[in-house]
Amino acid sequence: MGEIRLHDGELNIMELLWSNKSLAAKDIAKIIKEYIGWEKNTTYTVIKRLIDKGAVKREDPGFVCFALVSKKEAQETEMKHIIDSLFNGSMNSFLSEYMRNQKYGKLELLELQRIYKANSR
Repeated sequence: MGEIRLHDGELNIMELLWSNKSLAAKDIAKIIKEYIGWEKNTTYTVIKRLIDKGAVKREDPGFVCFALVSKKEAQETEMKHIIDSLFNGSMNSFLSEYMRNQKYGKLELLELQRIYKANSR
């Protein structure tokens, strides 16, 4: 499957699907109305866009929606896009800039060391 970019509004719906595995469109619309204030038609339009992109699958009866893209896949796609567009594809530039702008305590630094060691094999 090619890269599927998800935008903020689409991510609202995807978060619900990632958390619940599947939901009927009417239930998605109710939840989104309560938390974001979208009308049902807006939510259904975004669901259709997600289906057209290949990020969501719809099954009848009940217009039940399932995520076809995992949260991890979406995160990887967005991370790659950010690094490509803002850091000319350089992970080193991204990490250097990110690290320079953070304040770390001892526990965070130990966790970063653990992650580095686990991924440098």
